[in-house]
Amino acid sequence: MTYLQELNDQAMEHFIIDEDEDITTTSELFSISSYGIDYPVETLVNRINNEQFYVPSFQRGFVWSKNRSSRFIESLLLGLPVPGIFLYKETETGKHLIIDGQQRLLTLTSFFQGEFNTKKFNLSGIDSKWEGKTFETLTKEDQMRLADTAIHVTVFKQDLPRGNMNSVYEVFERLNTGGVKLSAQEIRSCIFHGNFNDFLHKLNKQKTWRSIFGLRENNRLKDVEIILRFFAFLERKDQYSPPMKQFLNNFMATKRNYTDKELIDLEEIFITTMNFIATTIGDHAFRPEKAFNVAVFDSVATTIAKKIKEGGKLCEYETKTSYMELLKNHEFREGYLTNTASTENVNKRFLNAGQAFGLI
Repeated sequence: MTYLQELNDQAMEHFIIDEDEDITTTSELFSISSYGIDYPVETLVNRINNEQFYVPSFQRGFVWSKNRSSRFIESLLLGLPVPGIFLYKETETGKHLIIDGQQRLLTLTSFFQGEFNTKKFNLSGIDSKWEGKTFETLTKEDQMRLADTAIHVTVFKQDLPRGNMNSVYEVFERLNTGGVKLSAQEIRSCIFHGNFNDFLHKLNKQKTWRSIFGLRENNRLKDVEIILRFFAFLERKDQYSPPMKQFLNNFMATKRNYTDKELIDLEEIFITTMNFIATTIGDHAFRPEKAFNVAVFDSVATTIAKKIKEGGKLCEYETKTSYMELLKNHEFREGYLTNTASTENVNKRFLNAGQAFGLI
């Protein structure tokens, strides 16, 4: 059994070191337009079905239990107040991205359709006259009252600063009320859905990358975020400033609608780099202390990629030797062990990696 196969028999998320995310927040001031509107439940269901209000394909799926969903429907039938819903209106498409309220909206559409996770949706776990009822078996009066019940919706869009969507990220991060807090990359995959996001998820399944990171995909999209980080530092290392999440947000936003043709070069350099690393360093790559260290990865992998892009020649034996020596370098260790998102430590580890692999 190989080293990585041993790790894959365990929970892989415990074998990733990345302490820089979410330590700092944005200091930008935003200009946001918003308005509130009360939508009847029937209108909400129709707009979900017509994809005017939508859940991007990589947002977490329906996770509520049938009992919890039933209690939400019962609350509406009883006339009790329920939490509002937040939507972001996309300027380009006019469609509305669900920021908070996904589970409530999916519960409504499921109940109206009569199906819960491929099974009949009859209300359960409630102590009222509606126990066991489906939408079809409710009385006409109850059907009408549910369909006409209003739920408050807040719609917003970012006016300033133009050119980024950091306010959307901040709102999503702070308002999302799911049972499990969404990870940074899960939020990005929702907000910046599009061709580039699909591309990252496709690369995440690439065979050599999986042999380096681990065979099991990370269920919080940490592996997808690491690929994003590879491209962001490869192209914009000189523009880096903390916080890390904002740096990655801005990069992903600019690439969001890249065409397949534009993504060909990115795919080639990523796969070429991963193949070279797998051949030279092997399955211990980026694991100086057993766990996969994201800061070691971003500096070493992108430095090697940059050398390949510039046509530089890399000897396999010398690369492995240089890598092992680099891990012993005191300054490099400082750059990847603590405060890894600070500008000083990012510059420190990239400078040392560049010297080790002959880029400087």
